[in-house]
Amino acid sequence: MRLGVLDVGSNTVHLLVVDAHPGARPLPAYSHKAELRLAELLDARGAISEAGVERLVATVQEALQVAEDKGVESVLPFATSAVREASNGEEVLRRVAAETEVELQVLSGEDEARLTFLAARRWLGWSAGRLLVLDIGGGSLEIAYGLDEDPDAAVSLPLGAGRLTAGDLPGDPPEAEDVRTLRRRVRAEIAKVVSEFTRYGTPDRVVGTSKTFRQLARIAGAARSAEGLYVQRELTRKKLEEWVPRLAAMSAQERGTLPGVSEGRSRQLLAGALVAEAAMDLFGVETLEICPWALREGVILRRLDHLP
Repeated sequence: MRLGVLDVGSNTVHLLVVDAHPGARPLPAYSHKAELRLAELLDARGAISEAGVERLVATVQEALQVAEDKGVESVLPFATSAVREASNGEEVLRRVAAETEVELQVLSGEDEARLTFLAARRWLGWSAGRLLVLDIGGGSLEIAYGLDEDPDAAVSLPLGAGRLTAGDLPGDPPEAEDVRTLRRRVRAEIAKVVSEFTRYGTPDRVVGTSKTFRQLARIAGAARSAEGLYVQRELTRKKLEEWVPRLAAMSAQERGTLPGVSEGRSRQLLAGALVAEAAMDLFGVETLEICPWALREGVILRRLDHLP
């Protein structure tokens, strides 16, 4: 069957169309994205602005038309931290439902972490052993650890690259003091939860998912996306530590010229790098693997698990 996953995230609204059957690997058929950066469209009250809501409604309507054009039988719509944490989130959900007939399922931060972990587990297989999975989104950082398909520990922290850029790094390039202040805050937040994971022992493999980790790995020398999903890609803490001060000295336009960095994400890359560096350091990770599957694939896999 042909499924569509409609992901209303903090950075993008992404429709992923896949051909999927129980017991088989979901095969991507089409991808449609629109960059809204909802995490950056919050007003002083923490609400998504009227303009932001109108753009969201229009984007969902466009995605539904694309899904119909591509022969999608069923759409799985969900929203993450930007809608979940907006002070007018319920109003936004009602507006989207009234104008598009799409009822977005709002995932909790823990749900995001668990579904992303499921995707990484299925991609890597049982032989990967105990996994530590890190995912940096636009609005939050998800961390999960476990041996099975359901992790033993899963948390979500408000340390998304888009959120931190909008709230803590206003300059372009940012002021050195702003970077130092954000670095301290990020590390303090992550340090609060480290013990929840380390008590389970040392992971056999550490995995990074999400666009942020893929871009950081690429600028650090990993293979291009054009070389395919099955090429192993890694990010070392040593390389990341070398890149952080370089990214801090660059403007968003300069970061956008780096290999693998999209113009829409270039401004967020420094904040994402600070979060990635802090997580790898505090969890004692020297090298992590890049996994091409993440939250959207986890949603698809969970749906397939429940099909008759």
